[in-house]
Amino acid sequence: MGSNNDTMQRQARLFRMLMHPARIAILEALRYDEACVCHLEAQLQARQAYLSQQLAVLRKAGLISDRRDGLNIFYRIAQPEVLTVLDAARGVIGADRAPPPPPAGCSCPKCIPVDRFIPDPIALV
Repeated sequence: MGSNNDTMQRQARLFRMLMHPARIAILEALRYDEACVCHLEAQLQARQAYLSQQLAVLRKAGLISDRRDGLNIFYRIAQPEVLTVLDAARGVIGADRAPPPPPAGCSCPKCIPVDRFIPDPIALV
């Protein structure tokens, strides 16, 4: 029962990781594309410090990974199989998956492409 017990322990750790609604919301927000913290902050209506804490937990668990691009750090799902787990849970409770709302007030490069960026003329002086 050794390896079977190890498997069950690892499954239990995964389910504990997914027990937090904010972590599920982050994974759902990252379902289709990577995002930076400011993007997640606008989309999930949560404080940056709180999201960073939850992102660190997900990263430590190996469920997400990150990459730096200038001043921004972009997060993405590293284990896409976790989405199958989330979909199965949604099916068990009889809930539909709703697409995440577009973030309002996000000023990240993803939401405001560089070619649409209009610099502040005062700052250029």
